[in-house]
Amino acid sequence: MLELKGIHVYYGDSHVIQGLSMLFERNRLTSLLGRNGAGKSTTLKSIMGYVPPKEGEIYFEGRLISGLPTFKIVGLGLGYVPEDRRIFANLTVRENLEVAERISPGVASPWTVRRVLEEFPLIKKLERKMGGELSGGEQQLLAIARAMVGNPKFLLLDEPCEGLAPVIVEFIGDVLEGLKKEVSMLLAEQNARFALKVCDKGYVIDKGMLKFQGDKEELLANQEVQTKYLAV
Repeated sequence: MLELKGIHVYYGDSHVIQGLSMLFERNRLTSLLGRNGAGKSTTLKSIMGYVPPKEGEIYFEGRLISGLPTFKIVGLGLGYVPEDRRIFANLTVRENLEVAERISPGVASPWTVRRVLEEFPLIKKLERKMGGELSGGEQQLLAIARAMVGNPKFLLLDEPCEGLAPVIVEFIGDVLEGLKKEVSMLLAEQNARFALKVCDKGYVIDKGMLKFQGDKEELLANQEVQTKYLAV
């Protein structure tokens, strides 16, 4: 569904992503794992067009998207939950959802603001609260819900557990377990235990280079990779 072919990404003279090739399949949640600074966030930003690759190609559903502006990439069906959430602090929770709602023709059961409020009681409870008044966990849930009302075919999530209490991390995990039945996902995450719990497949990167790929069971069984690159 989504494919990276030998991409190289730079920040100025800094060579951050060095020849990554990865394949993300439909109807699966794939984790992109690595320590802080490994290049996970940059990989997602490159897919979304924020930091286009200088070399290599990115394809979505067989179409070349590297080089396209971000709004066109979103229009093709890619959704993005950024690391810093980017909640509109001066809008209510409901307004944050309303500005992002986008329903494509022919979608059988689209994610609408109404559906989000029905399926996420916490969001319903907070709908009149200002975005800037939310806790970190509430903001993260809103960021995921806001991405879903855009009805993406493929959802990218960048470090959704960062800075959250363990009980909130567990709740976010339950949310993703439910959502992966409806949307394919790529989860960039430093919290390896969380990522390995919810994913179907994993890629491990370090210093912008691929170090391991395999199904969840293979990654769980590889103690050397976990110790060397994930600090588990």
